[in-house]
Amino acid sequence: MTSDPLTTSRKYWRRATLLSCCALCCGLLLGAVSAWFLGAVAAAGLTTAAATFNFHVPAAFIRLFAIGRTAARYGERFVGHKAAIGDQTLRRIGLFASMAEAPAVRKAGWQLGDEARLTDYLDDVEDIDYARLRARLPSLTMAIGAAALVASSAIVAPLSLLPISCLLLIGVFASRRLAMSGAVTWQQVRRQRKDGADRLGATLASAVSLKAERLWDEECRAAMTALSQADDHTLALRRLQSGFDLLASLAGPIAGISVVAAAWLSGYRGVAMLLPVALAFAWLALGEAMNGASRILVAKLRRDAAQFEIGQWIRDREPEAATSDLVAMRPLELRHADLGRITPAGIPIGRAPVSLCLRAGFPTILVGTSGSGKTSLLKQIAGWIGEDTFDGPYGSFSSQERRALTTLCLHDATVLNDTVRANLFDPDSPDAAIWQALEAVELDARIRSAGGLDAWIRQDMLSLGEAQRLNLARAFLARTPVLLLDEPTEHLDTAQGQRIILRLTDHLADRIVAISTHRLLPIRNGAILELQA
Repeated sequence: MTSDPLTTSRKYWRRATLLSCCALCCGLLLGAVSAWFLGAVAAAGLTTAAATFNFHVPAAFIRLFAIGRTAARYGERFVGHKAAIGDQTLRRIGLFASMAEAPAVRKAGWQLGDEARLTDYLDDVEDIDYARLRARLPSLTMAIGAAALVASSAIVAPLSLLPISCLLLIGVFASRRLAMSGAVTWQQVRRQRKDGADRLGATLASAVSLKAERLWDEECRAAMTALSQADDHTLALRRLQSGFDLLASLAGPIAGISVVAAAWLSGYRGVAMLLPVALAFAWLALGEAMNGASRILVAKLRRDAAQFEIGQWIRDREPEAATSDLVAMRPLELRHADLGRITPAGIPIGRAPVSLCLRAGFPTILVGTSGSGKTSLLKQIAGWIGEDTFDGPYGSFSSQERRALTTLCLHDATVLNDTVRANLFDPDSPDAAIWQALEAVELDARIRSAGGLDAWIRQDMLSLGEAQRLNLARAFLARTPVLLLDEPTEHLDTAQGQRIILRLTDHLADRIVAISTHRLLPIRNGAILELQA
């Protein structure tokens, strides 16, 4: 049985937290036992107690805690990175699913083609992963360690709680100031870096025309100014961090001195001072672990900014259509009496609306020259462009509902770097059905020679005609009630294309089929719709 990835990730995070706490505990005990050991040796001196002093037990504990700290640190990093990678995979899957379904992406052309935005999203995902691994986990363990030492200080030297409490309040105030100022600064850095990068990219893409118009220097200067301002704000953030790190580096020594001074004022002398000294060195060990504490706060504010940006896509994600219910309805007809055709960018196509009546058993053939909008119309029927509503035998179908009903096979077939079986997008079909589909598109011999259904293929291993036939095999195996084929015979010779399309339309006779083409196809019961640009 396959375990739930989310449950597995939480299990690894719990293990990483436990190992991190063990590493901190061993570090604190190592400092405390070392100080106690040195103090005990100094107290024994050359007295008779030195002859009976057992050096082996504390020395063994020191070695034990040192080995335990090292082992726990390596274990925490190994398990923590494993948990972070699992989270990263789940988060990217959710992110890309949201991006693919967001209206802004669909209206822009049904592609994730904005490389700059995609890079920003990947950086945001990494910021979230980094914050959990190198901010949330260390801050949790340090909070546990500080709580344990505060409780110990209250027992051993109660008077030390006054300076330690003041120190903690100062730390809270400084951290809040860094968080508030850092959040504003980081937003400015993100905005100016994006503006500068966008402007520089546009400038480089228009180098010739800008130089001809004598605007090259001005545009380059403006882009570099934005990037330079982002660096200035980054430097300001680094200065805030350095001040906070200075305060954090003093926390351990000040707390340790406070414990020793409070114990002395309380009357501790001689051997009785060994326990306060051990506690003071434990505070020093915690202070060492707090070095670079500002990075934790900065990682958190970067995480917050990243979650806000990713949340824009998550909030825009549309609810899933009830796919199984819609497919079970299997509409026999989709109608639109006055469909205004548009491009993916929303620009109108054609001089007049078209009247569509798509019926099962009567394939609709969209004929027109290049640029007449055949592919855009198929996307519009599929619900990937526009928000049109089509009428059917059971009521109306929105664009979202039609996406659940439709398989759209575009003419530029994409071949994944994967097996033949995975490339057919139907893992539940038995082998016999898959071979039937490959035989129908006259690709079975080629696949057998390549090694069968589990052979590994990629885009450059297939010719354009073979990739097209693989695409048609996907349509043959599709189970949706609406099939839209974009230039299905492109890259095929005339006779072969006609044979395959006849087999395919016969196989899909009980479903709604629409086909775009440059030339007429001899399809039984076909209805022709001519499109004008």
